[in-house]
Amino acid sequence: MTRRTEWPDSPAEPGGDAGSGYGATDASAAARGAAADDVGARSGRRSREGAGAGSGFGEGAGRPARSGTRSSGSPSSSRAEKGEPRDPAEQARNICLRLLTGTPRTRKQLADALRKREIPDEAAEEVLARFEDVGLIDDAAFAEAWVESRHHGRGLARRALVRELRTKGVDSAVIDEAVGQLDPDQEEETARELVARKLRSTRGLDRDKRLRRLAGMLARKGYGEGMALRVVRQALEEEGEDTEGLGEPF
Repeated sequence: MTRRTEWPDSPAEPGGDAGSGYGATDASAAARGAAADDVGARSGRRSREGAGAGSGFGEGAGRPARSGTRSSGSPSSSRAEKGEPRDPAEQARNICLRLLTGTPRTRKQLADALRKREIPDEAAEEVLARFEDVGLIDDAAFAEAWVESRHHGRGLARRALVRELRTKGVDSAVIDEAVGQLDPDQEEETARELVARKLRSTRGLDRDKRLRRLAGMLARKGYGEGMALRVVRQALEEEGEDTEGLGEPF
């Protein structure tokens, strides 16, 4: 894995993330356009068919109401006045495109957003399936980029990465494949770097408290107890601390 992308700590949308994506390219932009055109064309056909069925053949058939026409006050009329599409598939397409602008999302994150906006299941499934077909939704790529970014950017270990990806609805098999690309030696090296950065701020504390604080920091980032103790003890020994007889910090 060579790409590195900084992911935010907190989601900005329910079930989503703010910040940059995992490397949007010209190809993905083209795919986004293809999805928009394809789903938009489908939605447009349905909208035209629905308009033609009830409007007859008069000169004003299918045209929007004149400005002087009194609104019925219904939710659909309000949406139409605001320029929002009435067709559920077109609404779903627009919602997904907005959410995908600037950052990737998992299928579950998008499905949750559509459900919150009360998009019918049939329309939501149609749009999500089409977006998967053109590569705008790719949970495997999302998981791979998430592991790369969160490990290098935040120093998270396998357990923490698995936990985060599960909350985003990524399939277990996809998660296992993504975290499996994280080399154990690389994981331990990252743990050493984290301890080295934190070590100075613990100077002046007694030995046991330093061990608990440093090992606890690693535990919160998903490192196992054995690795955390080993890395912290080695760091303390390099500073001249006597680690003989140190108790378990957890």
